[in-house]
Amino acid sequence: MASSAAGTYRCRECGADLNLTAAQLYPEGVYFEAGNKGTLSFSWVDESRLRFAPEDKIRPFFETLNYWGIQRKRTRISCDACGRLLGYVYDDGPPAMEGTGQFGMGPSQVIPRRPRYRIKIKAVTVANPPAAAPYR
Repeated sequence: MASSAAGTYRCRECGADLNLTAAQLYPEGVYFEAGNKGTLSFSWVDESRLRFAPEDKIRPFFETLNYWGIQRKRTRISCDACGRLLGYVYDDGPPAMEGTGQFGMGPSQVIPRRPRYRIKIKAVTVANPPAAAPYR
């Protein structure tokens, strides 16, 4: 899987350097409410290399294991060089505050959360992967 590869990520369409590395990835196996199937989840992106467009849809969608949402708000991420859709920004990252949260019950959706930049694996390639160790 591409998430374990070192190197920098580039747009698959035009080859533009997105200035994303494995150091900015959330650890594998971290649960996010919006899921992470077929995507890489970054905690930071270089906004000068990407385009952002808000998306607000009113229609039923699967939000979590036990909840269907009606209104989906998210932000589209596209390559600034060619305009290809790379993924979306979701607000289901780690809590943006420290402490126990509202009423001492821990973090919840009421508490502001850090953004998670969810990039499709099929939309990027890895440049400068680490060289394989020579076989002896």
